[in-house]
Amino acid sequence: MLYAVSHALIYSILRKVIILDTNILNGKKHIHFIGIGGSGMYPLAQILHSQGFFLTGSDNNETETLEAVRKMGIEVFIGQRAENIKGADLIVHTAAIMEDNPELMAARASGVPVLERADLLGIITSRYNNAVCVSGTHGKTTATSMITQILYTAGTDLSAYIGGKLPCIGGSGIAGKSDILVCESCEFEDHYLKLFPDISVILNIDADHLDYFGTLDNIIASFRKFAGNTSKLLVVNGSDANTMKAVEGIDKTIITFGKDRSCDFYPENIRRENGLLTTFDAMKHGEKLGEITLHVAGIHNVLNALAAVAVADYLGTDFAAVSKGLSEFRGAKRRFEKLGYEKGVTVVDDYAHHPTELEATLTAAMEMNFKHVWAIFQPFTFSRTKLLLDEFARVLQIPDHAVLTDIMGSREKNTYGIFTRHLAEKIPDCIWFPQDESAEWTDERKYANFQQICDYVCDHVEEGDLVITLGCGDAYKIAKMILKKLSGEV
Repeated sequence: MLYAVSHALIYSILRKVIILDTNILNGKKHIHFIGIGGSGMYPLAQILHSQGFFLTGSDNNETETLEAVRKMGIEVFIGQRAENIKGADLIVHTAAIMEDNPELMAARASGVPVLERADLLGIITSRYNNAVCVSGTHGKTTATSMITQILYTAGTDLSAYIGGKLPCIGGSGIAGKSDILVCESCEFEDHYLKLFPDISVILNIDADHLDYFGTLDNIIASFRKFAGNTSKLLVVNGSDANTMKAVEGIDKTIITFGKDRSCDFYPENIRRENGLLTTFDAMKHGEKLGEITLHVAGIHNVLNALAAVAVADYLGTDFAAVSKGLSEFRGAKRRFEKLGYEKGVTVVDDYAHHPTELEATLTAAMEMNFKHVWAIFQPFTFSRTKLLLDEFARVLQIPDHAVLTDIMGSREKNTYGIFTRHLAEKIPDCIWFPQDESAEWTDERKYANFQQICDYVCDHVEEGDLVITLGCGDAYKIAKMILKKLSGEV
């Protein structure tokens, strides 16, 4: 065991020395972010801003995130133009920025170093001796937030990088002085392979991003590489067959969490009360650590919590602090986030955008004893919608009413010939509003579609119903429109 620990430490040091020898942040003063309002960019901006770097940024649309960025004293340009990069000695961009973007083209022509967001995140993780990198097809933001909340509540001066906003830290990132970084780690285009994890969490592995990976086997192989890059500890879902296949035979210290006593950490006595409230006993190797109370619904969140318990336990956090942190956790922003209550109607928003996530969220919603559940789903990317069409159609039959928006293409062009009608036709009694499929995608078109949905739902919803907007785009705006209309503001 002593040899294994020493080997892990040597491996970690060697990996980090290679990066630190070429640390691109050294000597940099002005860093410019193209797409600074992105969920993966904002926490990096928070961390670097707190470390004294001068930052500027740009984005295409006004958002709540940009408001928060400006409150930090960071200048933000609306619209992406070549002149925005003036004075920067390092430029960072998101993966969603197209190669023909004028600002990115100017950056590449400037001679100034240009990094994709994942590269910068990798450099940042290399600076910590306890980088906790949380991966998985589903639940990354929630589990990362849970770990962060536990450590923060316990008084640990940690740093964090989260793909959603966590109220207790006032955003999606925080910069502390300890050697602990909790980092959400995304498999999209193998971005997490650029990280330097000391402690890796694998929550689950499912078929997603098939436009890049092609097959589930390729996804499993990718997670295996991620696990192999870990220097100290793997915390993995022992109840998930794909995860266990990914780590099979890997010579690393492994801790498992899961649904039953075949795992190192597992739950007993699960009780559901008052809708969102779930209580269970956290077990470790057959011994009861104590009781956990969650204010987020679903067995998937019990498993997320157990992953957080395992990490905190390894880092030496007292269980009383673990229990307190989880009891105070109310979810990250856009993770079954309650936005309001008007005219007897509860309105929530959730980031779920993959069939497995939708199934977990909608199943939990249907167990909450609302009169009817209205699921307003915004399909995200043409490739995912096309490749997982039948799975989307299956899970969107779970709620009482399924409502669809236009597909949000994001970084893609519709070379797949897929439209909302193809999904709607597979869902009995689906509510959707036909659009001119040949028309150009514009904000005006999108918001007209949102208004149609808002008007329909407000005209048909009943007291005691739940309305939930779903998707990783901007479907949450429909939820806010519905609340305003129900309240009589518009």
